[in-house]
Amino acid sequence: MRISVDAFGGDHSPEAAVEGAVAAAKEWPDVTITLVGDEARIRGLLSEASAPSNVHVRHAPEVIAPDEEPVRAVRRKKDSSMVAAAAMVREGEADAFISAGNTGALMASGLLVVGRLSGIERPALAPMIPTMDGTGVLALDLGANMDATAEQLTQYAVMGSIYRRNVHGIDEPRVGLLNVGTEPGKGNELTKAAYPLLEQAPIRFVGNVEARDVLNGVCDVLVCDGFVGNVLLKALEGTASAVFSALKTEFTRNTITKLAAAVLRPGLRSFRDKLDYKEHGAAPMLGLSGLVMKCHGSSDARAIKNAVRQTRLAIAKDVVGTIAAELGKGEK
Repeated sequence: MRISVDAFGGDHSPEAAVEGAVAAAKEWPDVTITLVGDEARIRGLLSEASAPSNVHVRHAPEVIAPDEEPVRAVRRKKDSSMVAAAAMVREGEADAFISAGNTGALMASGLLVVGRLSGIERPALAPMIPTMDGTGVLALDLGANMDATAEQLTQYAVMGSIYRRNVHGIDEPRVGLLNVGTEPGKGNELTKAAYPLLEQAPIRFVGNVEARDVLNGVCDVLVCDGFVGNVLLKALEGTASAVFSALKTEFTRNTITKLAAAVLRPGLRSFRDKLDYKEHGAAPMLGLSGLVMKCHGSSDARAIKNAVRQTRLAIAKDVVGTIAAELGKGEK
């Protein structure tokens, strides 16, 4: 398995990318990782990390900044770490690539460099949202496209269902449409138009799902446009952060609460890990002709290592090939 990593994408690059890649390469020797970016800086970090032989470097001197206009940056910066890593997938030099960089630029790289699958109008970012029962829900789109049509939401639903069935082993994934109410007639024009299309799609559609029920595991795949999905994701992240911050304040208030914290610590740590994006590592951009994985912008070394773990599984399950084959059946 060959994975290219955008070493200069994300808030903690290149240190996090290098450290995480080295840790992953040591744990999974069947994976060859190519770190893409400024070669001198990467090799300087590798020399300190005792990198194994399955870690390589590809020089790419440019970097796409978080505030750059995505399409323009991808077209103008051919020698950027992100575009060069994507090009390795296009040229067959890598089976997948990982980046914690600019989401818009990653989307543009996917479309302009890697390319779309036949029959897919817009790829979707599909991270796992943790649920209280531990199974999680695959949600898409959570930020690749701010707007979507009803037809595109239906494509998201089909791709998400295929992914959960083949990667996670769920025979009949339940697909829900994120909405403001559970009744079929609820929502805006987009969700009202999408509902009947989802009913007719080759999926197990369970209807509308309200945001308050998402964490209760009422569906296995959650469909929404990228604007609403990203708001949901950021709200969940902010809530989790606020809750744990408040708990820390309360549990350090006095001796009694500190003793209580010591007793509850294992359970609280397990609960925190369920909600921690670093444990999930990376999310696939479904709908592209190559495997592209997006990490959280503030990913640390642990998150990058877990991103390699997720990518390794996706490669083994042939996610892209499976989706392409399933979509091809539907077109016949």
